[in-house]
Amino acid sequence: MEAGNTTRVTVFVLQGLSNNPQIQMVLFVIFLVIYLLILTVNLLILLVIRTDSHIHTPMYFFLSHLSFLDAFYASIIVPKLLKNLLSKWKTISFLECFIQIFLVIFLGATETCLLSVMAYDRYQAVCHPLLYVVTMNKKVCAGLAGASWAIGMGTGLLNTILLAQQDFCGPNLICSFACELPPVLLLACSDPYVSVFSILTTMVVLGLGTFVILVGSYTRIILTALGMNSVTGWNKIFSTCSSHFLVVTIFYGSGIFRYMTPASGSALEQVLSMQYSVVTPLLNPLIYSLKNQEVKAALRRRLSWKPRLTF
Repeated sequence: MEAGNTTRVTVFVLQGLSNNPQIQMVLFVIFLVIYLLILTVNLLILLVIRTDSHIHTPMYFFLSHLSFLDAFYASIIVPKLLKNLLSKWKTISFLECFIQIFLVIFLGATETCLLSVMAYDRYQAVCHPLLYVVTMNKKVCAGLAGASWAIGMGTGLLNTILLAQQDFCGPNLICSFACELPPVLLLACSDPYVSVFSILTTMVVLGLGTFVILVGSYTRIILTALGMNSVTGWNKIFSTCSSHFLVVTIFYGSGIFRYMTPASGSALEQVLSMQYSVVTPLLNPLIYSLKNQEVKAALRRRLSWKPRLTF
């Protein structure tokens, strides 16, 4: 704390997952393995997409952004979690905490936009196949991806700056294993009206806007599929859209429950936070690689590749 006209928190304490040393060690091993898997699988898919010319299409261009985002997202949560599992004092500085909050919001908002962009891409591929190459050209894809990152950046900056304007005079215990906006907002001593209004506005504008794009895209895709008499066409649509639909369901399901329910530090909130910050970055590449024949083929080509030796 800093003394003056008001007492200001300079360090937060994270509740963590357990205070039992034996359980902490087990959790450390589990999350270390998960983190290494997240990095390995996401970076492998990113490498394959970037180096295999067979899958240089808009769908995989956006998937490469999603893989990079998932690896980045896990890297702002898990390393600190691993450190705290081995530490007696699970503290985080004020600045470090707000940087983590910014990155969580930034990447979460970016992923929301990317998923809606990927749904729009599938809509164009299924409903307008003859114009797909022209509509989703490289310039358009780069613009959509760039806009997703820019919207995420703006969303993160706005909400983090407004939250940082609040007075934090104690207590300083965050009921979570990471710095997230809902539990930190509960610690504010001043009126959080502006921050709450900003959060709700962001959720309505960004959340509802991207959700409309998702629902609209998949509605048109389903209607197009229903108008087909070919089983082959059905199977092709299902194979190209099922992976994305499953990823969207997992992401929105955990995110809605986490941010639409009051923060209380309950076990359910911890599980939901773990879901989208640790489990989802691992599931996303596995879902796309296991359910997508083109990704599996590209992985096989890359893993079986042997350099030519010249003498």
